[in-house]
Amino acid sequence: MSKWIRIASIDDCPPGTACELVVEDRIIALYNIDGTFHALDGICPHQGGPLGKGTLTGCVVTCPWHGWQFDVTTGQHQTSASLRHAPFAVKVDNDAVWVDLEG
Repeated sequence: MSKWIRIASIDDCPPGTACELVVEDRIIALYNIDGTFHALDGICPHQGGPLGKGTLTGCVVTCPWHGWQFDVTTGQHQTSASLRHAPFAVKVDNDAVWVDLEG
């Protein structure tokens, strides 16, 4: 079952940037890749680093704590094929960005 939650305005996360947002009881990392939004759990699975505060290069975010890298469009870890950080579904309606917390 879906649970769509409005998390931001499109102006809150300009193209080429990452944002860290608290949504209900979760930290969400929101990314804007050339006007298309993507979202991951904001906690790095390595040691809990803040992925929403990481460096975004193209579609790859680098965790600021220990350098783990993920493709924000798929959640795929960049050096370990077996590690994937599940993304959230994202939609934009008018000027609002929504994520599906349960989809």
